[in-house]
Amino acid sequence: MVLIGFSDTLSLAQSIGIVGTMILTLYFSKRQIQALSSDQETRVLNDLDEKFHNMAMLAMDDPSVAKVIDTRDYANKRETAFSFYVLWMCAHAFAMRQRKVLDDNEWTGWLQWMRNCFRRGIIGEIWKQIEPDGWFNPPFRIS
Repeated sequence: MVLIGFSDTLSLAQSIGIVGTMILTLYFSKRQIQALSSDQETRVLNDLDEKFHNMAMLAMDDPSVAKVIDTRDYANKRETAFSFYVLWMCAHAFAMRQRKVLDDNEWTGWLQWMRNCFRRGIIGEIWKQIEPDGWFNPPFRIS
């Protein structure tokens, strides 16, 4: 029968402690890297959203510049330009929800706001006119 002395037990406990600490460090480092990657993606999306915001402001100020991206002649160009802006904002909120940036309460508020826009405004009609499959991310569908 083998007897394990106090110094052997202490040495074994130290080794287990060091290995456990290394495993925890690796686990939390991996989580931190994943969070950093998600933060970077969110920053890129927000930067693109800001660029779209500036473009939409130009299109709403002078609807004739929208011909650069869409040559169709819409009945009311100002309303269509503003509708693109609202729809892009909704699509951006949807993308943030997919990336888990928006929590359940925030998403519920956005979803209710979007539904109200479609129920009470003319954005639903414009949604059908603009053929959204060519303009928005395919998973972003409003029915």
